[in-house]
Amino acid sequence: MRRTAFILGSGLLLLVAFWNSVTWHLQRFWGASGHFWQAQWERLLFAFEGKEWILYMLSITHVPLIFFWGLNGLLLVVDTTGKPSFISRYRIQAGKNEPVDPVKLRQAIRTVLANQVLISFPIMVLLYPICKLRRDPCRRELPTFHWFLLELAVFTLIEEVMFYYSHRLLHHPKLYKKIHKKHHEWTAPIGVISLYAHPIEHVVSNMLPAVVGPLVMGSHLSSIVVWSSLALVITTISHCGYHLPFLPSPEFHDYHHLKFNQCYGVLGVLDHLHGTDTLFKQTKAYERHTLLLSLTPLSESIPDSPKME
Repeated sequence: MRRTAFILGSGLLLLVAFWNSVTWHLQRFWGASGHFWQAQWERLLFAFEGKEWILYMLSITHVPLIFFWGLNGLLLVVDTTGKPSFISRYRIQAGKNEPVDPVKLRQAIRTVLANQVLISFPIMVLLYPICKLRRDPCRRELPTFHWFLLELAVFTLIEEVMFYYSHRLLHHPKLYKKIHKKHHEWTAPIGVISLYAHPIEHVVSNMLPAVVGPLVMGSHLSSIVVWSSLALVITTISHCGYHLPFLPSPEFHDYHHLKFNQCYGVLGVLDHLHGTDTLFKQTKAYERHTLLLSLTPLSESIPDSPKME
């Protein structure tokens, strides 16, 4: 017992020391560049003085969109041409989408654009007066580094809870057939289909989990834009179909598309608590569900078990 307590205590002290060191260096960087960003923000406020709502609309609709389509544009080049060919080595479901079905892809892109233009944009526009009731998102002072970290933690927690339970609800037989089945037409997902969903699902499971956090925290526009962009990048990676080096592992959500009844969440915390990842934990995909820190694909270093004949 004493040995266990000593090991745990030492580990905790090392973790705290490491975390303090990291945040100290990041804080120094943030502080050094903080005056620069504050000055740029004040210039924007001056340029849009009296019309801050236009600044809000342009920022919240355009910046996340650039990140989403910029990343997906690169992935679509690989999905449609198979080039550069070495990327195919990192494909999670070998032999799938090589190349992607062009008819199916065009349908997906049309749906994604419709969801963004007809649903996402109006929701983000309506968010502005609601945010102002809590706290003006275009206030002059930018958030501090530590406050921004706290916001990200709260946003992530709220998204995990809301996405897990809304997603699992959509797998109810009555709702799945009419709503969620559309998203699961892709058993081997690609990045752009992260927003390929029925309009109801797009509101309930894609938009709400992402916007509630900033509303609760009364966030600054800068925090909202960074969070929205980050959320779109992460969901794209989760659906991309490639386990690429130095990027978050998509194995967890890819397995959900493959098997349907496992891995409903984002972080996997609630899946662990509810036991909805038990089958996943028995697979090679679970062993590969880690950050790839080399150029050797995990499908080669941790190959699937030979199939029994």
